[in-house]
Amino acid sequence: MNMKEKLSQNDCIEQIKLLYQTDDMGAKKYTERFLHLIEQFHITFRGDNENIRIFSAPGRTELGGNHTDHQRGHVLAAAVNLDMIAAVKKNNQNIIQIKSDGYKMITVDLSKLNPVKEEEGTTLSLVKGIVASFLNIGYSVKGFDAVITSDVLKGSGLSSSAAFEVLIGTIINSLFCDNQESAIKIAQIGQYAENVFFGKPCGLMDQMASSVGSFVAIDFKDAENPVVEKITFDFATANHALCIVDTGGNHADLTPDYASVPAEMKSVANFFGKEVLSEVTEENIYQNIAALRQKCGDRAILRAIHFFSDDKKALEEAQALKKNDFQTFKNLVSYSGLSSFTCLQNVYSTSNPQEQGLSLALALCQKILGEKGAYRVHGGGFAGTIQAFVPIQMLGHFQKEMENAFGKGKCYVLSIRPVGGVEIK
Repeated sequence: MNMKEKLSQNDCIEQIKLLYQTDDMGAKKYTERFLHLIEQFHITFRGDNENIRIFSAPGRTELGGNHTDHQRGHVLAAAVNLDMIAAVKKNNQNIIQIKSDGYKMITVDLSKLNPVKEEEGTTLSLVKGIVASFLNIGYSVKGFDAVITSDVLKGSGLSSSAAFEVLIGTIINSLFCDNQESAIKIAQIGQYAENVFFGKPCGLMDQMASSVGSFVAIDFKDAENPVVEKITFDFATANHALCIVDTGGNHADLTPDYASVPAEMKSVANFFGKEVLSEVTEENIYQNIAALRQKCGDRAILRAIHFFSDDKKALEEAQALKKNDFQTFKNLVSYSGLSSFTCLQNVYSTSNPQEQGLSLALALCQKILGEKGAYRVHGGGFAGTIQAFVPIQMLGHFQKEMENAFGKGKCYVLSIRPVGGVEIK
C-alpha cells in the first residue's frame, strides 16, 4: 500500500494525533495537509505514488537558557506542534532537488559539496552541509526529490531553519542510513551545516529541541556528547496556555546582532584564557570588572553576567517542572526575561532602534498579565516573537489585545510535541 492510500484510509491517524496533540477531527485536517503535499509532489516531479515517503520536523520553543547553549551551558526547550513536512522520493540520480512552498527549486550536485562563500545564507548551503556531514561519517548518500511546506513562522523564534535542518537530516538518515544515527547526532549535523556552510555561528539548542522532541533539558558542557533529558510536564494541568506572539519583525538582516552575542561572551572567556563562559566562574567576572571593561567593553560584561544568571535559571526551571511547581517556574521565566532585556540586550537591534516590537509586546504583557502570568523574549531575539504563559481565564482577553496591536492571527496558542524529526508511516 502506498503512502497516499495509507493516509486516505486513516492508517496513520494515531501517529498524527500524537504528533500534533489533537483529536480525530484535528488529525483528519492534518491528513488532508499531507495528501495535498503528495499532490504538490506530483505537480512538481510527476511520476506515480509508489515509494513516496512523508517526513516531519517540528519548530521549537525555548523555555529557559537564552543564548547559553553556545557557551556550553544549560537550556530548557520544547518541540511544538507547528512543523515542516516533506514528501520525498529517491530519484536514482546524483542530485538532490528540493521545492519548498513559495520558493524556487534548489538543486544540489552531490559531486560538489565544498563550502562556497557566495552561497552562505542560502538553503542550498544548508543541504550541502548536511549531506557532506553524512558522507564524512561514512554513509553513501544518493539523490532524492522533495517537496516541502511549513507552518513554522520564518523569523519567529520557533526556528524554521533548525526544523529544515532536522527535516533534511531525518530524511537522509531514513533513506540512506537505515536510521542508524541518533536524534542528537542529527541535531549536531544541522548545527555543523549552519556554522560551516551557511555561515551563522549558532548554538545547538534549536536543532536539539527539534530533533529530540518533548520538553528537553540539555547540558552542553561536553559539546560532542551533550546530556539530554526529556521532562514530562503537561501545561494544561497548570491552567495556563503557552502563547507565542509574532510582533512582525524579521530576522533576515540581523545576523550581525546574533553573531555579536557569542562573540562578546567568548571575548570575556578569552580574557581568562578559556574558550567559553562555562569554563569561567561568576566570581572571576566580578573580581575583574575594571580590567574587563578596558579589554572587552561593558556590554560584553553584561552579557557574561546574563549567561551565569540564565544558566542557573534553566536548571532551576527544569527542576520546577519535574516537581510540578509551576508558580516557581513562572517566576524564573520572568526573571530570565528581565535578564535578557537588561543584560543580554537582545530585545531590539541597536542598528534600528525605531523598530521595537518585542519591547512593545513585553510592555503590553506587563499591562495585561501583571504578576498573574510570565513573559520573555523568545528565541534569538532582536526581532520576531515573545513568549507568554497566560492563565486560561485570561487567554481570550490576552489574544484580543495582542492581535489588536500586532494583527489578526499573530498570537499563537501552541501544544508541546512529544517527538522530534520523524517519518510518517
